[in-house]
Amino acid sequence: MLFKLFSYLKFIVTAKSKYGIHSPFVFDLITKGLNNNIHSKTYKKHLTFRKKVLANKNQIEVTDFGAGSKVFKDNYRAINRIAENAGINKKRARLLINFVHYFQPKNILEIGTSVGLGTAALHLGAPNSQITTLEGCPNTLDVAQKQFKAFNYNNINVKVGEFNASLKTINHPLDLVFFDGNHQKQPTIEYFEYCLKYIHNNTVFIFDDIHWSKEMEDAWEFIKKHPKVSVSIDTYQWGIVFFRTVQQKEHFIIRI
Repeated sequence: MLFKLFSYLKFIVTAKSKYGIHSPFVFDLITKGLNNNIHSKTYKKHLTFRKKVLANKNQIEVTDFGAGSKVFKDNYRAINRIAENAGINKKRARLLINFVHYFQPKNILEIGTSVGLGTAALHLGAPNSQITTLEGCPNTLDVAQKQFKAFNYNNINVKVGEFNASLKTINHPLDLVFFDGNHQKQPTIEYFEYCLKYIHNNTVFIFDDIHWSKEMEDAWEFIKKHPKVSVSIDTYQWGIVFFRTVQQKEHFIIRI
């Protein structure tokens, strides 16, 4: 708890608002992408998806290959509680919809499906994209798949199993990768390095919960300093990186 408090205070002291951004590329991303409110109808669709998940009080046994939960004490969990504590929250869902709509990626990879709230935001932001989502827990993934089917989200390819094994089946160019599973330093770096094989000039990676722990902050430090990363953005909840060869290497800490 103290770690996250000090981490957030440090962010608040160093972060800039959108008006302090001197990069046209990053300024447009924040103002026309993340903070764009024109997609309210799309966001309402996500709220409907979310409402159905939150109404599901059935319990499932969860298989966790990652850093574990800071909330749950055992592996039997109610689906609505998983959505509340492990799923993407409303604010980040809206931002993710805006972000994906702005870039319109054709091939999306999500690492960490959970009950599908993040996947739904990716789909709604770019409904014509092809989404591959990886999940370690078969019972959690079953919940997500039933939701996708109920809402006719037909562009989502799911893979169950440990992430290292599932990632080895990915062998095509990636436009966007959303890293939202296994909040540990070494696995996060390993997933990052594997996905680097399939980047191009316009690829973007989003890392969730970069200040979740000291390990995740260390992983984020490694990632943003990587020689292939040209632009990195710390929004506190997310770490966003680009590989644009035309961009001078810069790091931004921004309140959104």
